[in-house]
Amino acid sequence: MKSIMLILIFSFSVAISSAQKTKTNISVADSSKKTEVVETACGQCQFHLPGKGCNLAVRINGKAYFVDGTDIDSHGDAHAQQGFCNAISKAEVQGTIVNNRFNVTYFKLLEPVMSTHKN
Repeated sequence: MKSIMLILIFSFSVAISSAQKTKTNISVADSSKKTEVVETACGQCQFHLPGKGCNLAVRINGKAYFVDGTDIDSHGDAHAQQGFCNAISKAEVQGTIVNNRFNVTYFKLLEPVMSTHKN
């Protein structure tokens, strides 16, 4: 009976650990893929996308997309004067658009390009 319980516990542990997502390292570009420079900011505050709160977005060819694979808080204080909620920045990215969202595999923040902060 003990051996059956041990086998069940071990199997359950293996199943749980294999089901966890591995986090992609978005700070390393894939040299076999093209990178592009896009605008990035808070989707709600700067790009006027629907939703509550503040979420990272990119604007590609004039269209804004929420970002999956990194978040707004991973790149500094979003509410600082030059943060994503107060300024549109540029970023070098790699990724794909899936279901109207940008799935990022590489993200490198460049200098802010336009502050919209009102003092």
